[in-house]
This record gives sequence, structure tokens and C-alpha cells, in this order.
Amino acid sequence: MKLTIHDIAKEAGVSATTVSKVINNKGRISEKTKNKIMQIIEEFQYQPNVLASALKGKSTYTIALLIPDAANPIYAQYLKHIEEYGQELGFSVVMCSTGGDPKKEAKHITLLRQKHVDGFIIASIFKNEPVLKQLIEEEFPIVLISLQRPELPVGSVTGDDYLGGYIATEHLLSLGHRKIGIIAEEATISGTERIKGYKKALENAGIKVDENLVITINEPTIEGAEVKAKELLNSGQRPTAIFGCNDILAIGTMLAAKGLGIGIPDELSIIGFDNTVMCKIVEPQLSSVAIPIHEMGKQAMELLAQRIQKKDNMKQRISLLPELVIRQSTAELNEK
Repeated sequence: MKLTIHDIAKEAGVSATTVSKVINNKGRISEKTKNKIMQIIEEFQYQPNVLASALKGKSTYTIALLIPDAANPIYAQYLKHIEEYGQELGFSVVMCSTGGDPKKEAKHITLLRQKHVDGFIIASIFKNEPVLKQLIEEEFPIVLISLQRPELPVGSVTGDDYLGGYIATEHLLSLGHRKIGIIAEEATISGTERIKGYKKALENAGIKVDENLVITINEPTIEGAEVKAKELLNSGQRPTAIFGCNDILAIGTMLAAKGLGIGIPDELSIIGFDNTVMCKIVEPQLSSVAIPIHEMGKQAMELLAQRIQKKDNMKQRISLLPELVIRQSTAELNEK
């Protein structure tokens, strides 16, 4: 049975009004009582009616950017451009990392709404469906960036992941590679779309997809990618090129190849996705598919500002075109 505000009040030995004041950060409540109530809320994982009752006051001109992985530099780039344009519009931005954990997602949403943020930009992954749908039902201002949810009535700004996957694979094909592996993040829409683009490029080239070369990973870290790439490179299905579906996965693949004494790009070509700053600091520099991060950040902030100011009730879905950036990690197939 769903916990109510009255259950929290009973457990804390206070009135429902007192609990409401603590949740909404209103009124004069002693620190001891506040701490007791918040401890009970956390213990029982109470999910709001904070989502129904907060933010009834004036605008704070603060928005929150929720990201799944603070270690991935793509999110620092999103923050940079969202913040720049947000400041032009009079908004400040806070960023929170959820680790892709539904409990952390719910906790951040709850705490940020207690602080009366005006809206959320949610990046790449959000696994807590009940909280997301509750925000949408309440028409709380949210925009998705690098995350497509076409079945939900919510605005979004993305790069074309399918086309990006196609472009990356087509580049490797143009260099003579036919045995091309791919490492993608598991159970994400972007990863799924990039794999679809990869498969379509192979199909158009008359190459049958070898599912043994399609690797998914639920731990999208450099270390996790290195482990998966080593397994692939040590298998009897060793490819001559690998497409890492983000730069983190591609760099993990580079480390795996170097650890096995495989030369890049002479023996193995590697391409990434996102074109983050990491591409230029690895050796050799990493070829990657660039998404228009500056424009994505600006568009996401613009959509959210319009929602906050109730100037636009349309749920716009904006998809921007990626482009190929060729560096030293990809080269023509050496058949010697």
C-alpha cells in the first residue's frame, strides 16, 4: 500500500501539517523535528506528494540538470552550454549525478523540488518511470536531452543516434574494413539506435551482421569497456575495426588493444561517438562522431524556459544531425 503523508506524521508523532511544512521547506520547525521527519521519509522511501505540492510559490529562476555519470565528459559539455544560455535567460543551473540509479533519481527529484527549482533537464537516462510519469502528469516543466521517449508527451532534444551509428560504420567500411565490431551501452535508447545504424550500414554494404561482434555492456566505464573489448579481441572472431558507441567505450577499447599489443590503427581501427575532449588527449587521437552539443544545450534550455514561462505548451521533439570527425585512430585496412 502506498505510504501517505498521514503515515509519515503518525510515525513521527507530529501532525500532517508539520510534515507538509518540512517537505515544502515552509514554516518554523525545529531542526530536531525536521531531521526526524526526513529520516522517516528516507527510511520508507516516501515518494511525494512532494511532487504534487512543491513549487507553488514564486519562480526561483533555478533549473536542475540530471545526468547519469559524472565521469563522462559529455555531461560537463552539456552543462557548459546549458548554463551559458541559461544565464542569458536569467536562470542558474545545478547539476546532479544519479548513477542511473532509480532510487537516486527519485531522491534528487524530491530534494530539488523541496529547493523549489523551476524545472529539470534530464540527460540520457532516467530509469524511475513512476517519478518521470508523475512529473509529466503534473505538467511540471521538464525537457529531455540526448534521450528520446516518443511515447511520452514531453519535449526533447537529441542527436540523430541512428544516423550517427550509420556514419561511424560507413566510415570504417570506406576504409576497407568488413569485420567490424561494436560495443554499446545496454538497455539505452541511444545505444539501441546506434546499433541499428551500424547494422543498416553493413546491410547496405552487402555484409551479413555477425551477432558475435555486437557487444553490449551494462557498466559503461573505461574499465568495463576494456574488459569487454579484450574478450572480443581474444575471441576467434577478432575484428579489424571496432565502433565504441561513446568515447568512453572507445577509449576502453583502445586500452584493451594496447594491453594485448595490438597496434592502432595499423592492426585495429577504433571510432567513438560524442567527440568529447578526451578524443584529443589519447594517443592516437580518436576519430569520433560529433553531435552538436552547443546547439543541443541551447535548444534544451530554450524549450525548458518556454515551459516554465508557459509560453509554449507544445511538446517539441528536436533531432540534430551528427557529423564525422576523422583523426588518427582509424585507417585503411592493412591486409598484410
